Amino acid sequence: MTERITIGLMSGTSLDGTDAVAMAFDGRVMRSLGHSSLAFPPNLRAALAALTLPGPDEIERMGEASVALARHYAEATGLLLARTGLSPADVAALGVHGQTIRHRPQKGFTLQLNHPALVAELTGIDVVADLRSRDVAAGGEGAPLVPAFHAECFTGDVPRVVLNIGGIANISVLPARSESPTILGGDTGPGNMLIDTWTQRITGALYDRDGRWAASGRVSTTLLDDLLSEPYFALPIPKSTGRELFSPAWLDARLCGHESLPPEDVARTLVELTARTITNTVARFAPDAAELYVCGGGVYNKTLMQAIASHFPGLTATTEALGVPPMEVEAAAFAWLAERFLASLPGNLPAVTRAAGPRILGALYPR
Repeated sequence: MTERITIGLMSGTSLDGTDAVAMAFDGRVMRSLGHSSLAFPPNLRAALAALTLPGPDEIERMGEASVALARHYAEATGLLLARTGLSPADVAALGVHGQTIRHRPQKGFTLQLNHPALVAELTGIDVVADLRSRDVAAGGEGAPLVPAFHAECFTGDVPRVVLNIGGIANISVLPARSESPTILGGDTGPGNMLIDTWTQRITGALYDRDGRWAASGRVSTTLLDDLLSEPYFALPIPKSTGRELFSPAWLDARLCGHESLPPEDVARTLVELTARTITNTVARFAPDAAELYVCGGGVYNKTLMQAIASHFPGLTATTEALGVPPMEVEAAAFAWLAERFLASLPGNLPAVTRAAGPRILGALYPR
């Protein structure tokens, strides 16, 4: 088999921008060729954030945002091509996740805003898109999809957990190579989402750089108890969630009665909520895990990483220690899913998504 190159484009629930990763595949051997990031323009970020919740004139706004998003994806692709020296002709396909604006698997659908035909037109590269709906059609959650990639890349000699902290946090529970091949996974709850929401509201900054602001506050046990009372946290994995649940309105409802708390204490308590829901899920569903490796933007929040480590002494490193930089993992996963589609191989893990069985994920938009 000759080597095949695909590019993964991922814009997640943090709504900060798009990561692009070029991957080369030769059978089960894979290697990264390069990575680039492109921040969302403020107007596109605002439009996408507004579409995650019900509002007026949604169809018109969705159409306009999808065009702007496709142009953004094409720009991100161009930056990566320039950085790696690749040409469009070198790339077999783009795996374009799209921007999730509504995730309702319990109602039988998940919606990722995208305009893959326009991305193909602008880049001159085939596009594999709509990567979640086939799993949902088979009775699955459509999320998380990255555990299949985690299992391919990160399975080791001891049981380990791979934790992705984006807007939502999710885990992949990976047994040792010598053990049962069953992989577990699911969304633990909010990752950076509520932390960023509160930071933006109070300070005007897009995020709490290094977790410095939260570090100046203290955990409120009473507020934390109210936050942890959310029924979602008690559900078993596999499960998935998004902005539909952990919205600003959800946070406001739980802040009632805590108005006297200093805002930095609220920030620190939201950090603790993310850490506690992650480590509670690991303790419940991966009690034998000896290692925990972290990827996603949350790795740069030092206060959050310290909070996780305080509850999980086995925390050893980010995925950099396993050969994949933490900000490349999710985009690399969607490059891998594009490769799986081209090879007519399933991309989901039914034990993770609840789907009726393995399914080939995606739809092709030729250049």
